[in-house]
Amino acid sequence: MSFISELQKVLRENIRDYGMFIALFVIMAFFTAMTDGIFISSRNISNLLNQTGYIAVLGVGMMLIIVIRHIDLSVGFLSGFLGALAAIALETWGLSVYIVLPMILLLGTLAGAATGTLVAVVGIPAFVASLAGFLIYRGAILVALQKTGTIIITDETFNAIGNGYIPDIPGLDTFLPGVHKLTILLGIVAVVLYVMSEIKNRNNKKAYNFEVLSMNIFVLKLVFVAGLIGSVTWILAGFRGLSWTVVLVIIVVSIYHFVTTQTVLGRHIYAVGGNPEAAELSGISVRNTTYAVFCSMGMLSGLSGIMFASRLQSATMTAGTLFELDAIAAAFVGGASATGGVGKVTGALVGALVMTSLTSGMNLMSIDISYQYMVRGVVLAAAVIFDVATRGKA
Repeated sequence: MSFISELQKVLRENIRDYGMFIALFVIMAFFTAMTDGIFISSRNISNLLNQTGYIAVLGVGMMLIIVIRHIDLSVGFLSGFLGALAAIALETWGLSVYIVLPMILLLGTLAGAATGTLVAVVGIPAFVASLAGFLIYRGAILVALQKTGTIIITDETFNAIGNGYIPDIPGLDTFLPGVHKLTILLGIVAVVLYVMSEIKNRNNKKAYNFEVLSMNIFVLKLVFVAGLIGSVTWILAGFRGLSWTVVLVIIVVSIYHFVTTQTVLGRHIYAVGGNPEAAELSGISVRNTTYAVFCSMGMLSGLSGIMFASRLQSATMTAGTLFELDAIAAAFVGGASATGGVGKVTGALVGALVMTSLTSGMNLMSIDISYQYMVRGVVLAAAVIFDVATRGKA
């Protein structure tokens, strides 16, 4: 089999995994061409990643909710309410940021536990249970801010979460002036770790006689991904380097990727999503798994609220509006299946980048907001149609 034929075969058999990356590449290439390179500039890419942060975090949680065949409509206003509560705790109550951050994450987990109890224990459909939360948290935001209105957050540590960047290595200004050296170093480390991980996984599969990519395709994959990581690293290093928002997203995605691929809980989540009845008969507690996923969703809503309030450096009554729809769109564009059991947390990140790239690119092209909504709707519909088509072939 020729190299081209083998490459086509690999792409055809793994179209669900590679399709979203191809779509993201095409979108970014299109907007780069249409904006004379402004889209791919260091400043714009840095801003785009920061804008993606709070949606990507929600998208990771929503991906797991959809995997277990549920939906959570409450996460948008829960995120907005918890962000407002963080602002009140910092500016009105005078609490330390180191107390406020874990407090908000804990409250988010408890809110997720409440929804999870209604769904997993009481048996209320997730759509109805989360719709109730949607209304409750929307009202809670109005109650919390009706006396003060917008609350300006002055805590520098808190605001650095959404606006700050990791410091550079001191004393190296003469080497690559204007380039963030620590970001370059972290990018090199990321490439090395990725290559080592892929080689280890390939060797493990070969040891158990599992099918693996041919050496030519495997090397091409390593070169492509390493080049992608290196390119993004170089672009970010040309502005101010990695932001704390990007660092947080990487940590969240890494933790959830490990949990879903390397732990018992992760296997249970996909088993429940694939067939809840069979999972229950095999000894898996569908109730506990569902409860854990909703608790996780609540915690990530709290983190998203912190990131959004930090980026705006304020809490507003409109915070959280449509966040849940953006998270759902990120999950589906990122490869989630409407029938459950399919989806990766890394896909949620790519899906969030796709949706944010569309918004950023169309803003740079001065496209009217009404047409932007239409385009995003078409992309979401195309993602679901793609899911149905590829699932039907399988």
